[in-house]
Amino acid sequence: MSEYQYYEFLAIDRPLTPDEMAELRAISTRARITAVSFTNEYHWGDLRGDPLSLMQRYFDAHVYVANSMTCLFMVRLPIDALTEETSKAFAVSYRLDIKTTRTHWIMTWTLAESENYDRFGVEDGQGWMARLAPVRDELLRGDLRSLYIGWLAAAAGEMMDDDATEPLSLNGLGNLSAAQQALAEFLEVDPDLLAGAGMGCPAAPKAEFSRQEMEKWIDALPREEVNSILKQLLEGEGQQAERSLKNRFASWRRGLQAAETGASRRTLGELRQNAEMARQIRLERQEHDRRQRELKRRKERDAYLRRLSNDFPKAWASVREPVERGSGLGYDEACRALVDISEAYTLYSTKKRFQQELKKFMAKHLRRKALIQRLVEAGIWEDR
Repeated sequence: MSEYQYYEFLAIDRPLTPDEMAELRAISTRARITAVSFTNEYHWGDLRGDPLSLMQRYFDAHVYVANSMTCLFMVRLPIDALTEETSKAFAVSYRLDIKTTRTHWIMTWTLAESENYDRFGVEDGQGWMARLAPVRDELLRGDLRSLYIGWLAAAAGEMMDDDATEPLSLNGLGNLSAAQQALAEFLEVDPDLLAGAGMGCPAAPKAEFSRQEMEKWIDALPREEVNSILKQLLEGEGQQAERSLKNRFASWRRGLQAAETGASRRTLGELRQNAEMARQIRLERQEHDRRQRELKRRKERDAYLRRLSNDFPKAWASVREPVERGSGLGYDEACRALVDISEAYTLYSTKKRFQQELKKFMAKHLRRKALIQRLVEAGIWEDR
């Protein structure tokens, strides 16, 4: 059996140059290449280039999906978008790999050896990039929840003991963004564990901040840092300076909110206990929803049967046409209609009356053995 593989790369910070597009064309003659993307799928062969090298040189995001039950998502971030301390806290071998170059971080979230055969039997990889790419912008704004999801994907397995602690205490785990929810789905994170991680978490801080917050942080900046920022601005590195400032400010706000809430890092054992509670809540909600659906269905069914009972002669007449069609589909339709009429008699008349009317109706159709067989199986006719 051939292996299906889907590769998609996206350039976000800058478009590809004509020379770069030509270099990519040399890697693949079949790929769909634009100034901002490279997409190809393989049924027998494979990509000649190394995805990590392509990310280092050209792209900012990458999605890979293969029917070997594997998928991965990569993003490239400027080096000042993340601290080394943060990268070490979240990185997990084989699940969330974080590499650094001189100018960038490259993060890889991986799902290997999935057991979801239904998913990988039909999935072709298309559509994931649009859902996942916003994760990169969130990381640039200092939102680390996507890294937490990567860590949680590893924690869901048997790789970590109960006494392991979460990398950081993050707010907003109970109200993930659409892109973060998509990432959790992509990595097949246990939804109960994900819900358990969100239990008791304060909401994520609002993107907007007050002038008072900003001034408090600026006033606390050491003089040498202010000088360094001004130097970057004068040297034409305004974008890097802005990105670095916003990232550090977001980190400061996270720390401030954590201090205000007194949040401490939880153990994996606590998260697993939360997951069990979340599972019970989910099952109870599903059972409640099932009962509500059944109640609604029953009410609609009863209303339909009452309408039948209002004019039984019309109901019997409606069965003649599908019976006289003489086909299997016609007999199926007639049998369903007769079962409905039987229920209507049970509720609003008597079973005896139904049997009397059914015998009169069937008097002309006793040679229709296929119809009789269906009625016997439905439990509304006795074959003598």
